[in-house]
Amino acid sequence: MVGPYRELFSRPGVKGFVVSGLIGRMPMSMLGLGIMLLVKTLTGSYGMAGAVAGTVNVSYAVAAPLMGRLVDRFGQARVIVPLVLTHGAALAALMLCVELGAPAWSLFVSGIVIGAAAVPLGSLVRARWSHLLSGTDELHTAFSFESVADEVVFVAGPALATALATMVNPYAGLTVTLVCAVGGTLVFAMQRGTEPPVRAGGKHSGTPITIPGIALLSCVFLAMGAVFGAVDLITIAFAEEHGVTPVSGLLLAAVASGSLVSGLWYGARRWKASLRSRFVRALGVFALGFTPIALIGNVWVMAPALFLAGLAISPTIITGYALVERLVPPHLLTEGMTWVSTAVGFGVALGAWAGGRLTDAYGASNAYGFAFGCALLAAVIGAGGSAWLRAPAASPKP
Repeated sequence: MVGPYRELFSRPGVKGFVVSGLIGRMPMSMLGLGIMLLVKTLTGSYGMAGAVAGTVNVSYAVAAPLMGRLVDRFGQARVIVPLVLTHGAALAALMLCVELGAPAWSLFVSGIVIGAAAVPLGSLVRARWSHLLSGTDELHTAFSFESVADEVVFVAGPALATALATMVNPYAGLTVTLVCAVGGTLVFAMQRGTEPPVRAGGKHSGTPITIPGIALLSCVFLAMGAVFGAVDLITIAFAEEHGVTPVSGLLLAAVASGSLVSGLWYGARRWKASLRSRFVRALGVFALGFTPIALIGNVWVMAPALFLAGLAISPTIITGYALVERLVPPHLLTEGMTWVSTAVGFGVALGAWAGGRLTDAYGASNAYGFAFGCALLAAVIGAGGSAWLRAPAASPKP
C-alpha cells in the first residue's frame, strides 16, 4: 500500500511544497477550536464561542473564491504572501483584544479579517499536484495523499490545541496556530519550481460556480461542513458534560483517524467504478456512519463510534476534488477548488452556530442529532443531482 505514495515523492520539488503545505495547514484544525476554547473561557457561553468561530469561517468562505481567482490570474506566491501576513496580524489582534478585555464587537471584527485573509493551502497544494500529474493515474494517489495529510492535521491539531489551551494557557493554542500559518505559508510560497503557471482563459471565462456539477458539489460540501462544525463544538461540550474536557481533542482525533485510515486504503487502490458512482456511494456511507452518534450517551463508547463515522470522510473528499479537477477548465482550477473550501467554510460556520445553540438549549447528546441530519441531507443532495457529476475523461498528460 505504501508503494504508490512513495513514487509521488520521486519528482523534483514535491517534498518542499508537501511539507510546508502540511505545516501551513495545521490551523485548519486548530484555529476554530482554539478560538472556541478561548472565547468559552472568557464568556462561559458555547453560543458566543460558536458565533465568533462562525464569523471566521463565514469571512473565509466569502473571500476564498476571490482569492482563488486572483491566484489563477497572478500566481500563488504573489497573492498568498500579503494575505498570510495580514492573517497573522489579525489573529494576534484577536488575542490582544481578549487579553485587554476589549468589547465583544472587537472579537468579531478581528474574526472577519482573520477569515478573509486565511489561505486555503489545501486547494493550492492540490492545484500543484494537478499541474504536475494531470491526465495520469498518479493524480488519484496524490489527491488521496492530500486527504490523508488533512486527516493527519485533524488528528494532531485538535488534541494539540485542546492540550495547549486547557493545560498550558488559553492563548497557547492560537499562538502555535499563528506560527504554523505564517511560517508554513511563507515557505510554501518560496517553492517556485512547482508553482502552476498562469493560464490564459478558455471558452468558459466565468466563475466555476455556474457549472452545474460544481454548484451541486458545493451544496453537498456545505452540508458536510455543517456536520464538521457541529461535531467539533458539540464534542467539546459532550466531554465537558462528562467531566473530561481535555479528552475532547482525542474524541475529535478519533473522527480524523477513521478518515485517515480509509484515505490510505482508498488512495492505494485502482478503481473501475466511475467518480460519480464512488461519490454517491461514499455519501451514503457518510450518512450511515453518523447515525449512531445521535444515540450514544457514554464518552468511552463515543470514541469508537466517531472513528467509524470518520471512515467515509476521506473517500468522499478525495472523489469530490477529483470531480472538480475534471469539471473545471484548467485556467479556473484554483477558483473551482476554493468553491469547495467556501462551501465547507459556510457549512462549518452554520454547524458551529447551530451546534452551540442546540447544546446550550438541549445538551450535547441531543445536539448530535443535528449533525446526523446534515449528513443525511448531504447524501440526499448528492444522489438526487448525480446526473450533473458525469465527468469527462481525463486529458492525457502531455
